[in-house]
This record gives sequence, structure tokens and C-alpha cells, in this order.
Amino acid sequence: MEPDGQLKPSTLSTKDLPWQILWSKEKCNLCGRCTAVCPVQAIELGVHRKRVLQITLGLTEKPGNVFGVYHGVRQRTDVAHACIGCGMCDMVCPNHAIMPIHNDEPDKLRFHINQGGIPRRRGGRRNAPGSVLDEIKFVRISMLTDPALDAGRHEFELRTLLGRILPPEEALRVTREGGWLPPVREIYPLILGSMSFGALSPTMWEGLQMGVAYLNEELGMPIRFCTGEGGCPPRLLRSRFLKYIILQIASGYFGWDEILHALPEMKEDPCAIEIKYGQGAKPGDGGLLMWYKVNKLIAAIRGVPTGVNLPSPPTHQTKYSIEEAVAKMIQSMSMAWGFRVPVYPKISATSTALAVLNNLTRNPYAAGLAMDGEDGGTGAAYNVSMDHMGHPIASIVRDAYLNLVKIGRQNEIPIFAGGGIGKNGNLAANAASLIMLGASGVQVGKYMMQATAGCLGSERDRCNICNIGLCPKGITSQDSRLYRRLDPEKVAERLVDVVVSFDTELKKIVAPLGRSTSLPIGMSDALGIADRNAAERLGIRHVT
Repeated sequence: MEPDGQLKPSTLSTKDLPWQILWSKEKCNLCGRCTAVCPVQAIELGVHRKRVLQITLGLTEKPGNVFGVYHGVRQRTDVAHACIGCGMCDMVCPNHAIMPIHNDEPDKLRFHINQGGIPRRRGGRRNAPGSVLDEIKFVRISMLTDPALDAGRHEFELRTLLGRILPPEEALRVTREGGWLPPVREIYPLILGSMSFGALSPTMWEGLQMGVAYLNEELGMPIRFCTGEGGCPPRLLRSRFLKYIILQIASGYFGWDEILHALPEMKEDPCAIEIKYGQGAKPGDGGLLMWYKVNKLIAAIRGVPTGVNLPSPPTHQTKYSIEEAVAKMIQSMSMAWGFRVPVYPKISATSTALAVLNNLTRNPYAAGLAMDGEDGGTGAAYNVSMDHMGHPIASIVRDAYLNLVKIGRQNEIPIFAGGGIGKNGNLAANAASLIMLGASGVQVGKYMMQATAGCLGSERDRCNICNIGLCPKGITSQDSRLYRRLDPEKVAERLVDVVVSFDTELKKIVAPLGRSTSLPIGMSDALGIADRNAAERLGIRHVT
């Protein structure tokens, strides 16, 4: 932006911004690709008047001024067009003449981001690079008493159960009497978690679904995909691939008219129904799909007008209390599918999670509990919610499992954990840690976007504009000019690569434990951590 000579309270320099554009005049051929691809228009290609002082040798003549024309790229410094560091300019530059660099000091943009009295929203995750899960080590290695297994040549059955598992005596009694047995699904312990059609672009959603279908039908890996709260495309609802889908219903009920109308025509039952009550990135707050993303397709599936914000209420407002909501909604969803489909709630990981879990143990139709920790991602949340609210997932999973052990129900109600798993690239290790802390499986979202489609977001607040529909990779955009950059077949291919790699690494972790036919759920004696306080909090070994 050209300086206008006026200094205002909100006037910023490039040094005040979190990301600065490094541009080389010598390498640049002024093609304009960088300015065309910038999602927030942080740079501009312009013509500028430049004064150059001309001095002759020997000082025989007086110095003079030469005014020339200067062509180049300039970074804008106003708040609305601050660089987000996505690096798309570098990706499209034929000469690598431009790239964003992170500021080496705390930026000042944080004090000016709330212009107009509106707090900042952003997508992505919390700006917290550390993780307790990454500090956990696996310290129990079986050698003589329980021999370690060959992870490369031994056969493993790494499966988990989704659904309420009755005690053996009760299951035998119900079977003898011809009573109702709760539905149970055998699935892989890795669930693609809660990314809606609307939050994700059509190409991204299609690519993930293709990858899930290939993993199930060609590789025999029962991976499941949770739809999020945006409903489900009609073609998928009426296909045989619905059995690989977990349908989510949230407080906005978006898309559920279409789901209920499709019930008589469904060829397969869904894998499960997830009732969303909370989200780790914004506990106590409902979801939000901003109007930028609500095009005709999304509006048709969700049953809403185009171009309007779609906020979900904080709670399901058709019920008087959370206890009543959980009990009645689980029962009503179970009835809709003839009690053939597992139904479970998803909540934010908070100090009240144990109260919800205790209620579920007394509900015969509750199929499990999913908890989302503070590092969970989102398409849009206020900064204050993402950075300062929520509960770490590791400690809440441990508390929940020990609570089930205390009341003797640890083998009946499965716990599924999500929120920041694999955020530093250690997906298998993080998942194994949570499983040994008591989880039956994990839900993963942001990692899959990063690994399968090249999401540019990071914990240093890089990119993180998922909420406004300008995703430079086309992952979270509903603009066809952007999402056509994404090849769904490549996304499917990368998803298969990621899951197969995860499977190999998980085997490398559980094989030394001597486990091959069942997951080491709750096997906390195999874990250790160098942080004494964390060791005491999680009830695992302190190792130094």
C-alpha cells in the first residue's frame, strides 16, 4: 500500500506484521502470478515513481535528480490485507523471487485485529506448538516373559469396537431370552473426524470418501468417516457406501431433513450416529459456517437460503436439560434406525465430562462417548475461545477411563478421543498413547487435511483462514476457482498412504508389548514421561 503521509493509530509497518514478504527485484520478471494467487491480496504489483540522485565522477558537475519509473511488488500493511504466510506466492513464482518470512519479534497486529469492535475469528487450531502426548514414551518392552513380536511378519488384528458391550453373563441371558442386544461395530481405531460437507470443499470431501471406500473394500481396513454437522449428499445416503459413514447430528440440525427423507431408500445402515454437544476448539459454543461458504449446493443439502451465516446454538434447545437431551436424543435416534445402529454423544473435553459419562453408563442405548480436546480444529471460532478455553485430551481420557474402572464398566462403554492428535506429525505415537491411557480409538481431522491435501495451516498462525472460504489449496473453499486446484483422486491416494503408514507404525509400537489380537486399551504401565507432574496427573511412570 502506498503511504499517504498520514499517520494514524492503526498505521502499521511490515515489521509490525506477523508475516513479511521477501521479494527479489533481480529474480522477478513481473509476471503477476503471485499477486493473482494471494488469497488475502496482501501484495500488489504496481508502478511507482522513484527519485535517484545522479552524481558524476570528479564532481565536475553539480549532482542532479533523475526520476524514473519503478515496477515491483509491494506488501500491503493494512489490517484487512495482512499477509497470512501461506506461501502460495512462492509456489507459483517461476523464479522463486518471493516468499513470506515469519517475524522475528512479537508482532503488533494482535493489538489492531479487532477493528470495528469485532473480535477476530480464525480457522485452524490453537497457536500452541507443544503437546503432552509428544512427550510420552513407551517404556515397557517385553522380551522373555511376554516375547515381543515381529511387526513386519506377524499377523495383527488392530480393531476396536464401537457400541455398548454387555457383560458376558448379561449377553448370554439376553441371547437365551431372545432379547435385544445393543448393536456393535468392529472398526479401525482411526476415525476421520467431523469434517462437514460445507466446511470442506466438494473435491476434498469426494477425495476422502474415495480413499475410505478403497481402504475398506480393497485393503480390508474398516476405516470410518464422520460427516460433521452439514448433512450428507443424497447420492451417498442412497449408496452402499453409507455403511462406512458416521452421521453426525448437531444443534443446528443442518441436512437432517434430507437424511430422514432418505431413510426408506437407504441400501445400508450408517456405521453409527454421533450426536454433537460440544467441540474442543470452542467448548460451550455452537458451530458456525460463515456465509462465504453457503453456495447453492451447500444450501440445498442443508435446507437453508444461500449466502447467510449458519450458526448452531450452543445446546440442543428442544430439550430441557443436557441429561434429558442426551437420554431422549440417543433413544430417538436409535428408534429411527430400528435400534440397529450405535448412537453416541460427542462432547467437549471439560471438567464436566465425567458427569456426562456417568449418565451414559446408566443409559442402555448409549454406544460410547467421544471427547474433543482443546487442540481440536475448527472452521471458525473466536481467538479467545481457541486460545484460552478447553481441556487437554490426555488427562480427560485418563480420568474417564479410571472412572469406568472404578464402577466396573471399562469394557462396556468405549471412549473415543480427538483434539490435536498428530499435530506435530506423530500421529501413530499420539494415538497409541491415548489408547494406552484408556481410549478405544481416536478421531483425526486437521492432520488428514495437512497430510492428504497439503493444508498450509500451522501452530504459528500460518494461513488459518479456513473460515472465510479463501483456502489457497481449495480444501475448505466453496469457490470453484479454488477447489478445482485440488485433485480428489490424489487426495484419495494420499489418504491410503497415510492410513497404511499409520498402521505400520502402530504395529511397531504394540508389537514390543507382545500384543497382536487386541489393542492395549488402558495399558498405562507401558507409558512413561519425563515430567513428574504430568506422570502423577496421568498415573504413569516417571522416567528421566
